[in-house]
Amino acid sequence: MTLKKKLVVSTLAASMVAASVAGLPLSSKGLANQLGLSNVAAAATSNSSADLKARAEKLYAQITKESDKATLRALRDEVSALTSAELKEIFTPLRGKLDLSTTQEDTVFALFQDVSSLYYDPEYTDAKDILNNQEYIDVLKVIAEKGGVSSLTVDDIYAAVFGDNGLEKKLVALVSGKTKEQLLELVTSSTVQDELVNSAIDAVLSQTAGPDALKISTVLNNLSISSADVKTVLNNSRAKLTNDKAALQVLAIAYIGAFGLGVTPTPTPTPSPTPSSGSGPDGTTITLTPDQAFNAASKYDASKLVVTIGDKATVKLVDADIIKAFDTLVAAAKAAGKTEALTLTLDLGTVKAATVEVPLSKAIVEAAKSKGITNIAIAFNGATVTIPVSQFSADITLTVTTANQEVVTSVTNLKLASEVYEFGLRVGGVATSTFSKPILVDIPVNNTDGIDTDLLTLAKIINGKLEFYGGRYNGKSLAESRDTFSSYAVLENRVTFTDIASVQAWAGRQIQVVAAKGAIEGVGEDKFAPKSNVTRAEFAKMLIRALDLENKSAVQSFSDVSGTAWYAPYVAVAAEKGIITGRSADKFDPNATITRAEMATMISRAVKSMNPAATTNVTAISQFSDAAKISASLRDGVAFAADHNLVIGNAGKFNPNDTATRAEAAVIIYRTINFK
Repeated sequence: MTLKKKLVVSTLAASMVAASVAGLPLSSKGLANQLGLSNVAAAATSNSSADLKARAEKLYAQITKESDKATLRALRDEVSALTSAELKEIFTPLRGKLDLSTTQEDTVFALFQDVSSLYYDPEYTDAKDILNNQEYIDVLKVIAEKGGVSSLTVDDIYAAVFGDNGLEKKLVALVSGKTKEQLLELVTSSTVQDELVNSAIDAVLSQTAGPDALKISTVLNNLSISSADVKTVLNNSRAKLTNDKAALQVLAIAYIGAFGLGVTPTPTPTPSPTPSSGSGPDGTTITLTPDQAFNAASKYDASKLVVTIGDKATVKLVDADIIKAFDTLVAAAKAAGKTEALTLTLDLGTVKAATVEVPLSKAIVEAAKSKGITNIAIAFNGATVTIPVSQFSADITLTVTTANQEVVTSVTNLKLASEVYEFGLRVGGVATSTFSKPILVDIPVNNTDGIDTDLLTLAKIINGKLEFYGGRYNGKSLAESRDTFSSYAVLENRVTFTDIASVQAWAGRQIQVVAAKGAIEGVGEDKFAPKSNVTRAEFAKMLIRALDLENKSAVQSFSDVSGTAWYAPYVAVAAEKGIITGRSADKFDPNATITRAEMATMISRAVKSMNPAATTNVTAISQFSDAAKISASLRDGVAFAADHNLVIGNAGKFNPNDTATRAEAAVIIYRTINFK
């Protein structure tokens, strides 16, 4: 096989195994000039074999450390060792749409592993003649047929990666004009890498028509394979690999060193308590900005401290090291002028065990509190659990078990979008399931095929029944704060009502989404009663549930709110946060209907409590001809809500003193959930 052909197929594999560096721009004169670099040799972007060969030699010349080469080979070996079952799981979003036979699927998997092995071996040892493998040629023909094109070859893949409208050119365009510091962030931040590559993938896969059409994009489009499906495959592959992050950083730094992408190595600075530098490809030091140093200090690599025995992995933390990491984070935050609550994330990497146990000693807990660390987060396999430590005064142990999916599928027909997790916490050796300060769980969503992602919600499984708690979906995972632990999973919660036709045009979708999140419920027998009024207690529950503010430790002092009332915990949180006030000093009047102005004010106070920087344009209410009817105590709240389009009027009026309907409440709750 020629080097050109090796590079083409292997770069495709890299784009599937590791989106973070696949096709990372290898420079161009235009980009180098924009970065203010002089005398930089531009990397070849033409299609010639000679250019590709020169590019490869220049790239791998940067990888001189045996440890770096070993890192690349470790990932190569790990990809080669993936089992058929693991590969099927990785490619789940594509398998049903490709509809290949078992033999054909196995051939695609073998091709995937072969080309991946080439990419992660700098010396190209054990290379196989992929192009001349008849099984690979035949399976590409089958995929081409299914995708409605006459043929599909490696050259077509080459065009999608290196061609004038390919992935590399899209990435170059996306990074054009970025500073040296921003380019360094591409190396150090997986989030930035993901955003960049996701944008490039979207751009490439959208080219299915006209002179810029790419055959591979046409095939995927005809097979109904979306960019979201491709991204899910990438995420699935990363979840199976333990060496990918280290290998990606080796390659990314090599790219920068080989092709002069704006990062200038500097001499090693005087040692500092903050992570002010990162290693360059030749062992020199790259200076980090204060923000980059802060981001680096916020994460502690605990992957080497994970000990797996059988199906249980335990993290063996060293108290002194974690306490030192606290000091580093505090110093970095001060240097960067950060004033937000500090969170140290213990990154366990990929853990191949059903149960993960993370003990945090009393010394670690007390040190975190004394040094101003608000949260300790534990991240592994795409999931994150963020624990507010101030509520604890003893050692704590977090346990997370990936349970059998039948825990959910046996009790509902709703679509499951994640693994099922059983969360447990021991405090001072005692199992504890309720917390005074909610713990944030961020669960990776690994199945969105045929799913309406607006309807994704966190479901609690207890005694064979489901309770829904909403959550915020970011395209990869769903986050929700919980003040109790149990078994949880992410589901698509489709709720239907038979009596909303009269409001469908302006409130139908909003009712569906808010009901899916568990923030608003029906009245029984598939009825929603959209035109019924809403009480003050009902709206307090809707608001607190929708905005993820539940906290059973909150207290209230209204004499007409019984501690045993169903709405008591919601009123307590709303009162504690200043979202609601009573009708008098000690009366809440829970069963009174809520007015539109009161509803707007409660929403505004809630939003501002979570977004202190949000401003109010007090003149916003002047758009309403009946603004004079708005009570003085509610004018600011209505103005904020109107200014941010949380409420709108009707025929130029706001009707502030009209009682709010359930449909109106659903709409305003929906807008609040989506407030940015």
